[in-house]
Amino acid sequence: MKNQVTATPESAWRKRKDAWEHLGYVLGEIIRGIDDKVSGEQHEHEATKLLSLLSAIEPYWATPGLDYFNEVESLMHGGHFRDALSKVYLANQSFRTQTQYIDGESNESDAEEAEAIAQSNELGGVEHRSSYRKFVPKVEILLVDNGPADEIERFKIEMLEQRQRTDSFNYSFVVVPSVEDALAAIVINPTIQAVVLTARFELETRRRLSSTLGKYVSRHAAGYFSTARQIDRILDLEAIIDLLRPEIPVYLIAGVALESIAHEITGRFKRIFSRSDGMDLHLSIIAEVLERYNTPFFHALQKYAKRPGGVFHALPISRGGSVQNSPWARDLVDFYGKNLLLAETSATSGGLDSLLDPQSSIKEAHELAARAFNSHRTYFVTNGTSTANKIVHQSILAPGDIVLVDRNCHKSHHYSLVLAGASVSYLEAYPLNEHSLYGAVSLEEIKGRLLQLRREGLLHKVKMLTLTNCTFDGIIYDPRRVMEECLAIKPDLVFLWDEAWFAFAGFHPVYRQRTGMSAAQRMQTAFESSEYRERFAAQRAELPEPGTTVDPTNDEAWLNTRLLADPAKTRLRVYTTQSTHKTLTSLRQGSMIHIHDQDFAERNRNTFREAYMTHTSTSPNYQILASLDIGRRQAELEGYALVQRQVDLAQSIVRAMSRNKLLSKYFQVLDTRELIPQKYRCSDTSNPVRDGLEVWDRSWSEDEFVVDPSRLTLDISRTGVDGDTFKHTYLMDGHSIQVNKTSRTSVLLMTNIGTNRSAVAHLIEVLVKIAEELEHKRRLDGRALADGKKVPPTQVPMPDFSYFADEFSGGGGSGDMRSAYYLTYKDPATHFIFSPEIRQRIQSGEQVVSAAFVTPYPPGFPVLVPGQVVSTEILDYMDVLDTREIHGYHSDFGYQVFTREALAEVAAKKS
Repeated sequence: MKNQVTATPESAWRKRKDAWEHLGYVLGEIIRGIDDKVSGEQHEHEATKLLSLLSAIEPYWATPGLDYFNEVESLMHGGHFRDALSKVYLANQSFRTQTQYIDGESNESDAEEAEAIAQSNELGGVEHRSSYRKFVPKVEILLVDNGPADEIERFKIEMLEQRQRTDSFNYSFVVVPSVEDALAAIVINPTIQAVVLTARFELETRRRLSSTLGKYVSRHAAGYFSTARQIDRILDLEAIIDLLRPEIPVYLIAGVALESIAHEITGRFKRIFSRSDGMDLHLSIIAEVLERYNTPFFHALQKYAKRPGGVFHALPISRGGSVQNSPWARDLVDFYGKNLLLAETSATSGGLDSLLDPQSSIKEAHELAARAFNSHRTYFVTNGTSTANKIVHQSILAPGDIVLVDRNCHKSHHYSLVLAGASVSYLEAYPLNEHSLYGAVSLEEIKGRLLQLRREGLLHKVKMLTLTNCTFDGIIYDPRRVMEECLAIKPDLVFLWDEAWFAFAGFHPVYRQRTGMSAAQRMQTAFESSEYRERFAAQRAELPEPGTTVDPTNDEAWLNTRLLADPAKTRLRVYTTQSTHKTLTSLRQGSMIHIHDQDFAERNRNTFREAYMTHTSTSPNYQILASLDIGRRQAELEGYALVQRQVDLAQSIVRAMSRNKLLSKYFQVLDTRELIPQKYRCSDTSNPVRDGLEVWDRSWSEDEFVVDPSRLTLDISRTGVDGDTFKHTYLMDGHSIQVNKTSRTSVLLMTNIGTNRSAVAHLIEVLVKIAEELEHKRRLDGRALADGKKVPPTQVPMPDFSYFADEFSGGGGSGDMRSAYYLTYKDPATHFIFSPEIRQRIQSGEQVVSAAFVTPYPPGFPVLVPGQVVSTEILDYMDVLDTREIHGYHSDFGYQVFTREALAEVAAKKS
């Protein structure tokens, strides 16, 4: 019977590491039982199960690897448990660090660790010498080859002989014989940094993949390998690898004359070699990884910091000048260290470059980031995504343009639209009243607004659609579908995807398809195909003419059809803004703007540059720039592994919640069914990740909205405590657990690439203590809460956007917030009144118009904006809120609204 690969990519790293560690423990117990003459049958049975698991997973790793595992298994079967334990101990040491010993000059401080790792040369180490120089990273290279075993072994030895002491890292080969094995390896082994293909491979594995992994592999192989030509099969395999792991290069070892196939494979492989080109292959592997490792601005800053010099420029703190010898400021040096101050400078020469006009190291860093994030262009921003949003809006929009915006988006969008002067048409997200949350904006809502604007003759004014992907609560759009269907109605629509919380998504094959940049790239490829053009022509021939103001009935067909964009007319203009510091490695306020704009050079280069100049400091923080450079490097080299771990740790919290009776009594992690209504889902799974890789991938390919599995909305309604109190009193003050967002009945728990297993264990332990405390209090108070009984979140549903007053209306449901905003500068255009008086005015038939943004935290988006009519529904909602923080509302004065006289004056001018 074939061994079965049961681990999914989300759990393989954990199951494998745990299995090796547990095997060491079990072997120790077996040895102790032998010494104590105690039966070890139970432990031997446990060891057998662990060996079965490792035999399925280990073939897809080089270190320790299958051969090493086979030796351990052989020793155990022969009863040599102490020898097996020694090898398992060395295997576990290899998990402790991703670095590897190389010889050179000695360093006594690391001698003990060097000795331990040197003993494990069977795990990919080098021969032990009497002294050593440093530890270097180690990576794994996938070799797809089904040739004779002795020939493959000679090739591996030849490649190892190419190593030099000056190499910046070492590598080992994972060898697999088939397409299915290759795809399984790159999915479950995130340490693979390159693939070497030969022409000798089978299609099917000799192993038995688990149902979910096998379906996932089959799903991505569907449509490929339809011909018997080996060159076609090689190209197909390269294409799938590029789809799943685009960050890793693919090399080809050709078994025929290279010249005869060169014309068929141009541009598909990083490089092509013959079998005798071992040195060139070795150098290429080293050079490509170093290319991703390269951080041009960070290296330039390091070089500058080590250079002696004098400062006759601004910035007294540069090189520690103003604090180094100060008795009053010296503790700054002690706390942050000298390197920070040595690297602090206002210089733009000497390799450091200018952020406002990059020509060298920053320009190169931008280009490397564009490659990593799959964009045409990328720009660094050192004052947050709030500024990045303002730059993009100002570069695209002008007064008179209409922009469609999710009302629940970050406040930076609302303020930037005031600055740009565009007319804003707010879109409503679906509400989750039971949980005091909003979801995302449905495609039906977006298309309906575009069709309305077309009927009213205003479609030509519509310039941009702005949406948040993913939302704070983890609701993720299908950007490709949204853009494709919107472009079918408005072929030159520009898109801004606020991916502040989604920067990590581009480095995982399931997440990646839901990013703006990946969607734009896939759409561009599709538009260039004859198959897409044929489908579009067939659909357009069946669709009726769009509706008119007199007869809008035809719009129903457009609303109910999954529209295809006209590839001959469509211009792909897509922008994403990302808070790198939120979900990848970067110092606070480090953000990026990614651009996929076919018309950037002709239509937007100059306006973007001016907007960038307007909002970017002339004194950017170089440490933030350097951290963005490092964050990009890390994402390219280990992003896949880190995102896998992030998701798996989040799911371990979900499992703990469901398995612990006390936790499940007071807490519930809201799943897909509770956060996304059924009408927006094709799948019916409540937790796609839990149901396996193939289910996860399929639901994310088909559903209109999905939930980020690394973000957990914890329903606390059964605790009887509101979210804000739970956050501050129980989590932060009580146990130093930090969370970012709450609603009245929930707390958002976010894992990230820095989360570790200890932090997750601590969180679960804290939640158990809180549940025990709540249980104890209720018993003392004599008021036990029946299971399933919830505290109602609010007395009223969450309100929709009302509408803009006629004085500020721009047509099609849009409004001119800029005019309303600046009208407040005229005295006395506004005054303050409380809710009861506003209600009286509304009941008497008067319109009361907000003069300010009113933003409660939570939920953290404006409930009122300048120029919006105040409704009783909004007042009902605001009156029952008990949040600590409401921007724009003054508890001593009330709401700021326009006077009757000011509105009359605006109306007179408009008429």
